[in-house]
Parts: sequence; C-alpha cells; structure tokens
Amino acid sequence: MRYVKHASFKGRLVVLGFGSIGKAVLPLIFRHIDVTPERVKIISRSADKSGIAQEFGVDFLAQPLDEENYEAVLDAHLSEGDFLLNLSVDVSSLALMMFCWRRGVMYLDTCIEPWPGRYADPGTPLSRRTNYALREDVLAFRMDKRTGPTAVVTQGANPGLASAFVKQALYDLATDAGLEFDRPACHEDWAVLARKLDIKVIHIAERDTQVARRRKRRGEFVNTWSVAGFLSEGLQPSELGWGTHEKHWPEGAARHGYGCDAAIFLDRPGAATRVRSWTPLEGSYHGFLITHGESISIADHLTVREDGKAVYRPTVHYAYHPCDDAVLSLHELAGKNWEKQKNARILRDDVTTGIDELGVLLMGHEKGAYWYGSRLSTQQARELVPHNTATSLQVVAGIVGGMVWALKNPRSGVVEPDDLDHDAVLDVARPYLGELVGVRDAWTPLRGRTDLFKEDIDAGDPWQFLNFRVA
Repeated sequence: MRYVKHASFKGRLVVLGFGSIGKAVLPLIFRHIDVTPERVKIISRSADKSGIAQEFGVDFLAQPLDEENYEAVLDAHLSEGDFLLNLSVDVSSLALMMFCWRRGVMYLDTCIEPWPGRYADPGTPLSRRTNYALREDVLAFRMDKRTGPTAVVTQGANPGLASAFVKQALYDLATDAGLEFDRPACHEDWAVLARKLDIKVIHIAERDTQVARRRKRRGEFVNTWSVAGFLSEGLQPSELGWGTHEKHWPEGAARHGYGCDAAIFLDRPGAATRVRSWTPLEGSYHGFLITHGESISIADHLTVREDGKAVYRPTVHYAYHPCDDAVLSLHELAGKNWEKQKNARILRDDVTTGIDELGVLLMGHEKGAYWYGSRLSTQQARELVPHNTATSLQVVAGIVGGMVWALKNPRSGVVEPDDLDHDAVLDVARPYLGELVGVRDAWTPLRGRTDLFKEDIDAGDPWQFLNFRVA
C-alpha cells in the first residue's frame, strides 16, 4: 500500500527513548516522512529486546542519559539541521531543548520532564513539583526565541491532539450557532470565540476500556502506556486551569503566585483526586484529575484579558479513567501509601478487546455539552499500524502530526500544541484516530444525582468545579 509522504527530511533523526511510544511511532515515521533508516538513530537506556529497531534497520544505542553525559552522547549524533524526537522519561526536556537550540537542531517531545527526583522530593515545594512550574520554565526560555530551530513542546495525544480537538470543537459549535466569525488566526482569536460561545468548562475526557488476556496481579502496575510516566504524573499534585466564572475555592487549593496565573494546584496527588465527567459511549463516569500540560496551556491560551486583567477563562482539566487494570493498580498503590509496585507491565500484544475513547468535553454553552474526539479500538489500531494499541496509536498520530508541522515550519522557535495549525496536524493524524466524532448531549454533573445523601452543591449553577469534584 502506498502512503502519503507528508514531509521530506535530509538530516539525521535521533529518537531518544524506546518504550511503548517509541516502538509504536517508528512505523509511522517511515510511512509518512521521507527519511531513510540509515539516518535514524535510537538511543535508549536499555537494549531493544523487542527486535523492532532491527526490523526497520535502525541503529540502536543502549545508553542512559544523565546530567553529566547527555551533551557528550548527543553531540556525537546531532548537529545543525537534525531532529531530536524526545520520548524519554527522567531526562530534562528543558536541558535537551537548550542543547538543540544552541546547535540548530529541531526538537519535539510529548511532555515536559525534569531530571530525576523533582517529583518525589518531599523537600521540594508543591508548586515546584507541578507541570505549571515546568511549563513556566520553558516559557521563560522561549521569551526571545520566537524564531530559530523549531521546538514543539508536549505534542502527543494529550497534551497535543487535545488542543487541536478543542479548536475543532469550538469551530463546530460556532458554526452550528450561526455565529459570524473569521477563521481564528491566533490564540487571542480562539479565546474571543470561546467567550462568545460561553464555554465555562473543558474536560479532556478519556475512558480506556482495553482488557488484556492476563489480568493484573498483586504487586504489579499495569497500564496501556508508560508505567513510569503515569506513576510520575499521578503522584504530582492535581492541577487544573482555573476559570474566571468559579465562585468557590477548592479545599487545599493554591495559586502559584507567578507566571501566567491560569491554573491552580491541590495539595493531593492526581491519583487520589476524582472528578465527574462524561464520554458518549461510556456515559457518566468518575475520572482521575491527573495533572497534564494541556490543562494549563489550553486555559492560558483561551484567556481574554482587558487592561491586563483576565476577564474570561474556562476551567480546564483532565478527567481520566484508564483501563480497569490500571485503576486496580492505582488502588493498590494508594493502599500501600504510594509505594510503587515492584513489577510493571505495559499492555500491547496481549490486549484482547476494548477501545480508547479520547476527546474534549466543552460545557456551559447554550446547547449543553459537546464532546469531540477519537474512538479507536485496539483491533483497529493493529490493522492500521503494527506494534500499537489504541492508546499508543492516538499518541503517535499526534507525534507524527507535530513532526510534519515542524519539518514544514523549521524556524518557528519554541511552540506549544496550541500554537500549531490544528487542521494541518489533524490532516496527518486523522487516518489513525478511528472514528473522529462530535457528539452533543444535555449532560451536566448534576444529572442523575442520588437523593440518598445530602450534598453540598450549587444546584443553581452546574458549571462550578465544586459540582465536578467527587469527595
């Protein structure tokens, strides 16, 4: 079968990290980017036991990176005009970004990672253990770097495609409402459009129903993507973009006191904080308020300011229900006082059934709730691209969409997913997202609430964060 080559690349490509996402993205890179295997190098902390790198004829270097050696290792494989695809954990994204900037190398990652220890050090203030702090460090670095080698930060599925989904959902709602509007050309335009539509809350609403042949065992953490990545973000403080419409202050919440001020954080981990949400196939569910970069960047980019004061911003946060075995893993983890399990397993080839329903839920507008996103089964994913599950393919579709955008815009400086042309990204990603749909519903977090117990809720306004929180 012939596939569209969306971009051509004559430099060297280094893929840093070869976990579940690294293995999953390799087939798509060669399918849609004109690059030969001899110009691709994989660097990972451990050897490739899967044989996937060899299958594609890619050179593999088993070499852990740390603060002392990362420049020396990468200098041997990267120079001006090359590309670093960072899919690693426990390697500082900002350090890699600075390295690439000094050498004229393009860059893309799926999240902002610190060096090891920052998340788990109880002596580090909570505010500094957040994605907000990591993002502010990147924003400070990019202040004078709006041109130069492109560095796309946090471009996977979520963060990444979630920002593209929000723009498409806003466009759909505005069109349906009969609003007269020009195509937004910048994030200020998108913010004005969201305000006109009266969007008060945005959930990144995800329900993963994938099941493997072998179920979770005691002392084991099971997940459909990186276990290390999920553990790290699950044990960070909960974070959410904080809307200007909010009347109540969550217990244990705090502002950061610097930066964009678009988000707050809670004094408890995301893996212990649940919220009410909704997806079209699942219906109502309880999700985990796990910190994610898009919760902050979307809220920031959709802020309307007048005379320096924020007059409009939606509340934005992740509402994640992972696969059932991952939920059991979190339950066991919490019961052991957040002591990590000794064993970890990523579900891929042994998944037998299930889908990943990943989208954005926009609420508060006059037509109720609108969910826009991807519904993809593991069976579909396997038929589309080898070495994938539904979850991994949604992520790598966003990665390749971002890489193609970067290769076509190689001198754009440091950018976030919200800065990209969402149509261009979705054009590349769409064939790998299964059913990409928009669904309207009258759902609110107050629908179907039991009257068996008294609840302290604001029944007159369903769009307060108080009404989403599960005590």
